[in-house]
Amino acid sequence: MAVQTKMLLQRIHQAPAVAFEETIAIYRDAVAFLMEAMDASIPDLSVYDGKSIKNAMERLVNKTKDNPAPAYPDFNRRFHKFPSYLRRAAIASAFGKLRSYRSNYDNWYQARQQAFVDGKKFHKKAPAKQFDHDDLPVFYKGNMFNRTGETTAEIKVYHQNDWVWLDISFQAQDLDKRGLLDKDGKLDWKQCNPKLIRKGKQYFLGFAYQKNIELHDTPLASQRICAVDMGLTNSAVCAILDANGTVIARTFINQAIEKDRLRQVTGQLKQRQRQSGKIAAPRYWNRINGLQKHIKHDTARRIIAFADAHQADTIVFEYLGNFRPTKGVYGAKGHRERLHYWAKVGIQNKVQEMAHYRGMRIARINPNGTSRQASDGSGVVTRNNKKDLATFPSGKTYQADLNAAYNIGARYFIKFLQKATPETDWLRLAAKVPSLAVRTQQTLATLITLHTEAASTGTAPVASGVR
Repeated sequence: MAVQTKMLLQRIHQAPAVAFEETIAIYRDAVAFLMEAMDASIPDLSVYDGKSIKNAMERLVNKTKDNPAPAYPDFNRRFHKFPSYLRRAAIASAFGKLRSYRSNYDNWYQARQQAFVDGKKFHKKAPAKQFDHDDLPVFYKGNMFNRTGETTAEIKVYHQNDWVWLDISFQAQDLDKRGLLDKDGKLDWKQCNPKLIRKGKQYFLGFAYQKNIELHDTPLASQRICAVDMGLTNSAVCAILDANGTVIARTFINQAIEKDRLRQVTGQLKQRQRQSGKIAAPRYWNRINGLQKHIKHDTARRIIAFADAHQADTIVFEYLGNFRPTKGVYGAKGHRERLHYWAKVGIQNKVQEMAHYRGMRIARINPNGTSRQASDGSGVVTRNNKKDLATFPSGKTYQADLNAAYNIGARYFIKFLQKATPETDWLRLAAKVPSLAVRTQQTLATLITLHTEAASTGTAPVASGVR
């Protein structure tokens, strides 16, 4: 089961922009006030959840008949007639931001203490406590938002020193094109409360749609997977494998034109920075971000299309959580390396979102050695200068990223076969297939040899492939 969310933006027409600006300003002031009160009054946020923190904060700031003397009476004076549901949204926002700051500070403090214990220098600055945030309000249905038609509604905004209902019209969306309608043309996604979104001088209502989607639960022996290697020369290289290690299909995904433009723009940016220092250069960064966004979305779309065409149950990536760009690498090369890392993470996140819509699962495996080991099990490969070809110890020359994709898929199956196999049987198999004992040496040849040995000895459940 996976809860999926889609966000649709519908542009608001025929409404005074000043009303939205005033509403955003007073909402952000309320969030800042609540963050300061929360920080001063609640030393430990870990004991609270979203519901309990709202009750606790309303006792601190909201004066009522049952709560005549709150600790912070200025809230009601400063934010007169502040809608109750909007106040709760502001509390939730303040809670998330303050908890994030405290978590980041705790991580920084622990890292500093560990550096002190290890006798190392520690130069990282502590995270700054920030109360002013660029936050936007949510219009809760009934209290802040009432739909009056297909593309019309009334929303409560702060305008001319009072909270008033404002009639608005907004742009319609084709829900069928967005994949939100079932076969009978009915909406089968839950529409959540809209959020006010500002882009430049335009305002939108962002409607989130949620749905519970059942993910594939295919037995391991019957699974097909799409193993993906995020390469250096290619955006992604994909291979379809089954549980026996048979390679069914493969594809190479790349955007050569966009990457060439990206290299040119990052080089131009660095040249300008050498001439003028560390300038913001928004014109260059807008082009860089646009190209990178296209590469990310196009790669994710083509991975999903390839996996869908071959009826893959799971898409397998390398785990990138411990990977970071090389320290001390600056200039245009440093820019490109960091952009490459960000694109890898962004592609994986986008593929996960799109895969869950289709019921596919996502898995990640240990990346160490997937590119270094030859998929035929002959040993460590030798890469050429461009890093696109790998020469195996056996003498075979192979595409380096495709070799890694084979090993990624094999490790996925080996991982779950080990979980399903009794320990004594697995140790017996590991004695005959030595590479099983070292995860960073597991390759496609390891998976094939594992099935051969399991079939010869009748070891279960590896021979049957039962999960």
